[in-house]
Order: sequence, then structure tokens, then C-alpha cells
Amino acid sequence: MAAKDSIAVLTGDLVNSGTLGPERIARAFRALEACAEMQAGWTGAPLHFTRHRGDGWQVVLTNPQTALRSALAFRAALRAEGEEFDSYVAIAEGPAPDRLLPDLNAHTEDVFVRSGQGLDDLKKTRSPLRMAHETPGPVDAAVILADRLSQGWTEPQAQAILPMLDPDFTGTQNDIARRLGKSRQAVAKALQAAGWDVLDLALAALEKGPRQ
Repeated sequence: MAAKDSIAVLTGDLVNSGTLGPERIARAFRALEACAEMQAGWTGAPLHFTRHRGDGWQVVLTNPQTALRSALAFRAALRAEGEEFDSYVAIAEGPAPDRLLPDLNAHTEDVFVRSGQGLDDLKKTRSPLRMAHETPGPVDAAVILADRLSQGWTEPQAQAILPMLDPDFTGTQNDIARRLGKSRQAVAKALQAAGWDVLDLALAALEKGPRQ
């Protein structure tokens, strides 16, 4: 299992930010920040959402096992705003610093550096990947497959799947439909097309099973 004093650092960068323009970039960052606040409610700990290196961002998770769920939530929050929005996400894990600072740009510990380097590697390669975990193995394999599946999310699919990613969600598809102003059938169809059934199983396996 992951050590109790381990953290995961997610470093992201908006995809094709040069074509979005200032207004849509601001909209994307509002969505990312709101998602970080929402996830803090899931975990009981702040993610210290920090704008990082221009159009980049960074968060920290005190439970590394939820890193893929977190990355998918950020992607869903962006896609829920429109299919032109997406982000690279690089995940690194390592020892927690003695104290987490509100501005993650102030951290120079190795796990923060490695997460940033992972983002640089993602953007440099010709690979179609937009999300990756630094450590080769089953966790990275799950991230790669989830990335491929979620890259195709449409705006309605992202809107439907975002509340489902809350590990404490006890509502129904009817509740989501009412919130979105859609029919239950439309929500069910969106979740099925988004691959929620298999993602839910994969996330449960990662978060409850032993870490390699």
C-alpha cells in the first residue's frame, strides 16, 4: 500500500491553449479551480490548486490512490464546458513535505519536480497520450487506458460522468438528469457511451487493491 505520508502531485497544461484565447482560458481555469474545490469535499483535504507555468496548473493529493479519479474529474470538468477544452495531466508520487504551502509553485521537493518533468515528457513525444503516471506498471497502464477512453468524451458525457466520480455520490441518474435539465434516458446513454461502467470498476480496483 502507499505510505501514509505519501502524496500524489498532478501537473497539467491546457491542450492547444494558443487557439483558445484569453476568455476561454479564463473559463477553463474557473472550471479547474471549481473541480479542485469539489474534490476537496471528497477527500477532506485541500488540493492547493495553483496556476503553474503560464497555462499550466498543479494540485496535490494526500491520498495517492485517488490520482486517476482526480485526473478524470479534471478532464470531465473541462469537457463539460465544451469539447475544445482538455488538459495534459502528469502524475507523480513521493514523500509528503513537512508542510504543504498554499502556493505549490513554492515547492521544490522531488515529487513536484518529477510531476513537472512528466508533463514536459508528455508534451514532447509524438504519443497520443495526454495523461500518464510516472511509474511503469499496472497503475500507469490503467491511466493510459482511462486516458484513451476519456479523450473521446463529449460535453454531455462529461457533464453526466462528473458527479459520478464523487466516491461518496449516493444519488441516482434521475438526480443527475434533474440537475442537468435532461431526461434520465439521456444521462444513462451518456454514461454508457463514456464507459462509466468499466471506469468505475477500474477505479475501485485501484483505490481498494494493493499498490505495486
